[in-house]
Amino acid sequence: MRGGTLIDGNGGAPIRDAVVVIQGDRITNVSRKGQVTYPAGAKVIKADGKFVLPGLWDAQTIYNWYYGELMLNYGITSTIGIGNSGEIGAPHRDAIIHGKLVGPRPFTALSQIVTRSAKDTGLETILTPGRAPKSAQETRDLVKAFTAGGADMIIFQDGGLPMEYYQAGFDEAKKAGKPVFTRASGPNLGPREAALLGSKNIPHSVGVAAAVAKNPPASRNGVNELDVWADMDEAKAKDLIQVLVEHGTALTPTFKMQYPGYPKDWARFEQEDRKLLSDPNIAAYYPADRVVTALATYNPIRIPPWCGAVCADSGMPEPPEVHERRVRGFQNALRFHKMFADAGGHLTSGGNTNATKVPGINMHHEMMIDAEAGIRPMQIIQGATKWSAEMIDKGKELGTVEVGKLADVIIVQRDPLQDIKNLRAIDSVIFDGKVVELGYHAWYSDPFRRISGYNPPVEGLQWAEAFRKAMFGQGRGPAGLGDPVESPQPAIETIDPVMLTEGGPAAIVTLKGFNFVRKSQVLFKDIPVPYKVVSPGELQVSIDASLLKEAGWFDLVVKNPWPLNRDNGQPWGNGTSNKAHLIIKYRY
Repeated sequence: MRGGTLIDGNGGAPIRDAVVVIQGDRITNVSRKGQVTYPAGAKVIKADGKFVLPGLWDAQTIYNWYYGELMLNYGITSTIGIGNSGEIGAPHRDAIIHGKLVGPRPFTALSQIVTRSAKDTGLETILTPGRAPKSAQETRDLVKAFTAGGADMIIFQDGGLPMEYYQAGFDEAKKAGKPVFTRASGPNLGPREAALLGSKNIPHSVGVAAAVAKNPPASRNGVNELDVWADMDEAKAKDLIQVLVEHGTALTPTFKMQYPGYPKDWARFEQEDRKLLSDPNIAAYYPADRVVTALATYNPIRIPPWCGAVCADSGMPEPPEVHERRVRGFQNALRFHKMFADAGGHLTSGGNTNATKVPGINMHHEMMIDAEAGIRPMQIIQGATKWSAEMIDKGKELGTVEVGKLADVIIVQRDPLQDIKNLRAIDSVIFDGKVVELGYHAWYSDPFRRISGYNPPVEGLQWAEAFRKAMFGQGRGPAGLGDPVESPQPAIETIDPVMLTEGGPAAIVTLKGFNFVRKSQVLFKDIPVPYKVVSPGELQVSIDASLLKEAGWFDLVVKNPWPLNRDNGQPWGNGTSNKAHLIIKYRY
């Protein structure tokens, strides 16, 4: 890149007439015009009159497969996930890093450590989010398992575990060289305790409002956080900020997600989101139901019955005095985060970008709210580049435009230091040293089909658990494999292994469950495949090498012949089991 003004992410004065030399995937020289030479045949990207920056980071995402193009088109070259991908997160990340798939680098925690799991049947894999430890040692074991699975960081999803569990988890993460994020919601782990333990980040700034309130609520349940922010104690706020800054704990406030309707540019956000999703090339692959979900955040807020004429007369979904208090709470939330940034705290921009948000532009909306808070453009830029990389210990590789770092660089047409909205004026995106073809393409896809929520190796485990109890009572009961006149509905409970490698040899995959019969078919990619019966509840499925030639996330099901047995009067299914999924990762 030649010419242009370089804003390198370190916070110093911009460098005019800059030259950035990239060889392969690395930055090999950063200088100025006339001060560096490069090969005569080098590809030159002219940036005169433009602005060169590090690639942007969305510091809080719940990644969906259809995000890739949209994020890159908005200059986002890295994302930080909340830890809900499970086993599929690591092979998906690696595929993008190795250039097999198009998208930003999706750093991920794979899973979460929680106080209690709402979906735990006892059949879930160790990486199926989230895992609730029952001892300090089990917390250590979870950290080890997540690390072995390829996690980039460790996430504690709430603050209700005993403190010795957190201490053990932090200690084990430190041994593994993994940063820790904490949703420090209390009652045992709050923001102060998290910072003292060494938490690198507090997503959503969870727990901060209660920690600085004059009269903190006894519980978060049913409490509007803006009501808590409205009660901010200045002395408490300053004291907490000092602790967070001293211990290097970054905050990712996710203002747009937390406080819908309150940002001053809310109407503009809606207009821009609707316009973007009307692009026909995006509509070709963006799931239609997810379009509805993403735009639902702008649906008119219904006035609740309890509010009655008072709200109707005011045009607000709450009584005027409540609305006034929450507006004050929103302003206090903005003011606290500006105080934090001005004190040297690292404020990172993340939109909690999930199915309810429009990827790419959502993070820019979050940065606009940062600007509304009075955060300086340079601070916002550093939060979206250098500080995001540093909080997952990737600062030596990414986050700034410096010699030796990976070449994730963007060029924008207008000065973002004058107006942070100018970061959206994307001229060029260089990802891993390669120029990205901007624009949207109807053919865009992703064989892993990673979605928000969960990507479990076996779907419908709660259904399978309830079905087993309905059939056999509290005991395990007979597993099947008779030769009945009428077939029972089959169910899969586990799959092992959950992952194979593209181009590998023929493999055996074990399915365990119940109601398998002698005439059952096992289908992989909708193709019948052979199997060996180990027991009435266990099948060893043979996957031929010819079926392992492409990477992706593929279905395995057991299908029983008709007619189905409906003796119990319950239509538990159509003769085809719940889905198991086999990941076939790329070979590098």
